[in-house]
Order: sequence, then C-alpha cells, then structure tokens
Amino acid sequence: MTGTGEYARWAPGDRILWRYRDNGRAHRTAGAPPVHICRPVTVVQDTDELLAVWMAPGTECVRPVLADGTQVHAEPLATRYTAPRTTARSTWFGSGVLKLARPGDPWSVWLFWDRGWMFRNWYVNLEEPRTRWSGGVDSEDHFLDISVNPDRSWKWLDEDEFAQAQQVGLMDRETAARVREAGRAAVEVITGWGAPFRDGWEHWRPDPRWQVPPLPDDWDRTPARMPS
Repeated sequence: MTGTGEYARWAPGDRILWRYRDNGRAHRTAGAPPVHICRPVTVVQDTDELLAVWMAPGTECVRPVLADGTQVHAEPLATRYTAPRTTARSTWFGSGVLKLARPGDPWSVWLFWDRGWMFRNWYVNLEEPRTRWSGGVDSEDHFLDISVNPDRSWKWLDEDEFAQAQQVGLMDRETAARVREAGRAAVEVITGWGAPFRDGWEHWRPDPRWQVPPLPDDWDRTPARMPS
C-alpha cells in the first residue's frame, strides 16, 4: 500500500478481503463470527474515484449456511432469515468477478463473464458504503439488487428477499426507504450510462501473473485502523 495522507491506497496486485457483515445477528449461532461473507480479491485499481478488485475462479471464500449446513437459498423464503446460521468455506467455481465500487456509493457494480470471456452482465449490489481497513473493505448487503444487460436494459432482482428482510425485522422502514432510494439513484446512473458502465470494464482482463489469493485463517479478524 502507499500513503495518500488521508488513508492508505492499495497498489495493483495487492491482495485484500472483501467482506460483508451478517444481517441476521439475532439469529446467528453462538460463537459464529459477525462477518458472514469473505472473499479474497486482488486489487486492480484504487484511486479517489474507484476501487476495482478481481475475484478469480477457484477462490476459497466464506459464505453463510444454515446451522445444519444447508445452503441458505434452499431454505423457504418464510424462514430463510430466521433459521439459525453459521458460516462455511467454499470455492468460487464460476467465472471470475470484477467488482467496482466508488467511495461513498451505497452499491457496488460487479461484472460477470461466461466461458471464453463472453460478457454476460453487470450486477448492481445495493449495500452499505464500504468501510476501509488495513486488510480490505467491509460492508453490509441490502438484499435488493439490479441486473444490467449488455444492451443496457435492466431489472430489479431479489425484491422478495428485500420484502422478507423487512418483515422479519432485519431492516427497519427507514433503512428500507433509504435502500430503495439508493436503487433509484443507481437506475439513474444506468439509464444515463454513467460510470462505471460507460468505462469499458467489460473489455478488461486480469494480469496473467496474478495467483489466486488464499483465504487467511484469520479472515474474520476485527478491522484494524487504516494507517495514514
């Protein structure tokens, strides 16, 4: 990392953690970590305008599962967010994911490709603005998402999960209104084809010298203060 005076910047090729805090704290199994998603990534770019990271195929990650090991999305929606949970290690078997996040934006934009680098779509993940720390960035997922096709058409995703999260008390009315407004703001960027959609990231390719970053044993460590 290099210092900027305000906080440290990462250099291309640095390895960091992209993490999400657990929304269902009240239902978490005793002793489970407050972070329920952790993905080791490689820094592509880190500037005042954008943090871009690459999650390579074959990356070992941490994901939430039900306490008995069942996948979360195998649980009926009615009990998906109230059934006790824990975490499990798993491998990202799909194509790699490029994640783009502008400081302060309550969303990040992910790019997906099919085999042979056939660009599939952009995915807008509505989330809490990311908190930087020495080992990476932390956020909290807001359930609601947006898919954007190469032809610039778009659609809302996971509106049922967004509604269910509110129903079971994981998100209050004020927060839900703020998330929906953030989604509308993201749609304005999409329809106006602003950054990062207009910036040609779908043509980006990872440095072939990059290795898949390992998942550290202390992936759930408490965020440290960013050096200045």
